[in-house]
Amino acid sequence: MNTTTSQTPEPEGPSRPARLIHNEGTTEIPLHLLFRDEPQPPSVPLGPAVVGSRAGTGEQPRLRRPGPAKPRPVAEVDPELVERPARVLPGVVGVVAGVCGAAGCVATSWWAGVLPRLAMEALRLPEHVGTGLGPAQWAAYAGAGALGLFGFGGLARGRTGRAWVLDLFGRYRGTVRRTGLLWVNPLLLRRRVDVRLRHWRSEPMPAADGNGVALRVVALVVWRVRDTARATLGVEDHETYLHECVEAALARFPVETPGSGRGSVEAAGEALTRRVARDAGAVGLEVYSVQPVRVEYAPEVAAAMNRRRIAALDAQHRASVLTSVVDSVEDTVTRLTMRGLVELDDGERKALVKDLTVAFCAGRGEQTP
Repeated sequence: MNTTTSQTPEPEGPSRPARLIHNEGTTEIPLHLLFRDEPQPPSVPLGPAVVGSRAGTGEQPRLRRPGPAKPRPVAEVDPELVERPARVLPGVVGVVAGVCGAAGCVATSWWAGVLPRLAMEALRLPEHVGTGLGPAQWAAYAGAGALGLFGFGGLARGRTGRAWVLDLFGRYRGTVRRTGLLWVNPLLLRRRVDVRLRHWRSEPMPAADGNGVALRVVALVVWRVRDTARATLGVEDHETYLHECVEAALARFPVETPGSGRGSVEAAGEALTRRVARDAGAVGLEVYSVQPVRVEYAPEVAAAMNRRRIAALDAQHRASVLTSVVDSVEDTVTRLTMRGLVELDDGERKALVKDLTVAFCAGRGEQTP
C-alpha cells in the first residue's frame, strides 16, 4: 500500500525585518544570506562598517604597513648670513695716517710753546715763543691725536690660514682673508677664525653595532671652516657644534665590531661622513672624513663579549681539526682498500675507522700547544 504525504505550504506571514551581522572587516553581512530557505529575502543596502577591536575578545585590527619615513629636516641658518669680503685698506695708509697724526701733535706743541727743548734740538726746529694752550691748540691736539689713533690703531697683520670676521654693533660687516699689513677700521670688532685644514681626534664616544651591543668609538674628523660668517655668528661655538654632530651620528649609525672586514669599516665611515657633513654644512663647516680609528666594547659588556669571541674561535678550531681528521681517515682507508692491502667487511671497516680516528685525534691533541 503506497501512501503519499503532501506537504501543505505554510501561509506566508508578514515579512520580518532584515537583520545584519557587523563583521570586523569593512562590510555588513545580511543575516538572511546564512539561511537560504527563506523565500524572497528582502534587499538590504550595505554600508561600510569599520570596527577597531572587540572589547574582551583580544582581537586586534589589521595593522597598516608603515609608510616611507619622512626625511629629517636640515638645520637652517639666516640665509642672508653669507661670507663676503670686508673693505680694508693697505697697511701703508694706516702708517701714513699715524705718522701724520704724530707730526700734528708735535707741530701743535711747538706752536703752543710746550715742546721740550731737547725735542726741538733733535727735530732741528727753530726757537718759537708759544702762545700757550688755547682752544685752537686743543682742537688741533684732538684732531691730530684722533688721526694718529685711527692710523696706528687700525693696523693689522693678515696671516695665511687665518681670517678675521668683522662685526660693528652686532652687525656682520665682512671677512678679511688677505695677508700682509692691512688697515682695518678700529671701531670694528675682530674675531679671528682658523680656516686651515684641521683634524680632530675625539674622546671615546658611545655607539652600538648592528646587534645593539654597546661600543666605545674614537673617531678622526678632517674638516675646515668654509663660511666664516656662519661658523662664527651662526652658532655659539662651531667646534662644539661639530663635536656634538659626530656624537649624534655615532648614536644613529651602527659601527662594526672589532675584527670586521675592511669593507664594512669603510662603509660605516662613509655613512658617518655623509651625515656629519650634512649637519655641519648648515653652519659653514666642510667635513671631508669621519673615520672610526679605534672601536672597542663598552666596559659593561667587554668581558661577556670576549668570552663569546673566545668560544667562537675555539669552536671554529675544533671544527677545522675534526674536518682534517675525517679527511685523513677517509684517505687512509681508501688507499688501503684500493691497493688491495686489506679486505674488510662492514664490521672491520667500522673498527678500523674508529681506531684511526682515535689515533689521529690523539696526535692532533699532542701537537696543539
